[in-house]
Amino acid sequence: MPGRLAGRVALITGAASGIGRESALLFAREGAKVVVADLDGKAGERVVAEIAAAGGEAIALRCDVARGEDLRAAVAAAERRFGALHVLFNNAGIFPAQDGSPVDTPEEVFDQVMLVNLKGVFLGCKHGIPALLRAGGGSIINTASFVAVLGAATSQVAYTASKGGVLAMTREIAVEYARQGIRANALCPGPVNTPLLAELLAKPEARARRFAHIPMGRLAEAPEIARAALFLASDESSYVNGTTFLVDGGISGAYVTPE
Repeated sequence: MPGRLAGRVALITGAASGIGRESALLFAREGAKVVVADLDGKAGERVVAEIAAAGGEAIALRCDVARGEDLRAAVAAAERRFGALHVLFNNAGIFPAQDGSPVDTPEEVFDQVMLVNLKGVFLGCKHGIPALLRAGGGSIINTASFVAVLGAATSQVAYTASKGGVLAMTREIAVEYARQGIRANALCPGPVNTPLLAELLAKPEARARRFAHIPMGRLAEAPEIARAALFLASDESSYVNGTTFLVDGGISGAYVTPE
């Protein structure tokens, strides 16, 4: 049986680790040819090697999503190597440790988070949408966050603001391009079990405060978010457009009395 992405070409940013890596591996298993774009080129090559070992096709590109030229080159490489682009997964993002309250967050940290998390998605769409149109349409998946729809348990003003911007931008793109065969959805994960978050939750009080808000009592695992991305990339979601696709373990549906 052919995979759910058979015959498709997918470009994934931030694809060398975490959600991006798991999505690249899963998309390839489902038949997609994958462009693994990441700031860490060597780690991207390792993901490509994993895909090749499993019988899939992929290429790795060093890509800084804060640079429009890097994203333009990534899209061009997808079309040059594989003939088209059908799925654009703008997944790359950062969450600096210095991101806190509006009073405490350094201005340069706020600017950097906006540059990568928000402008990086804009640049991906700027250069990716023309390729999707040339392919006759496709799916855009932009990684936002559950904090785009409700406040975080701990201060992270730059990250939260950037993801709110991704959510709003995704809706606008969805409306603008729907009749041209392009769907755009915002994937909004809850907290995911990654090395970065593990570091942020190293203090028992921070961990307790976060976990009090998670009805399932655990963090998401990256493969769980990748499976949600696969749904949005595939024809199974053919009438899903402009959504706030929450994969948060019930956080946004819960009520917890603040400590």
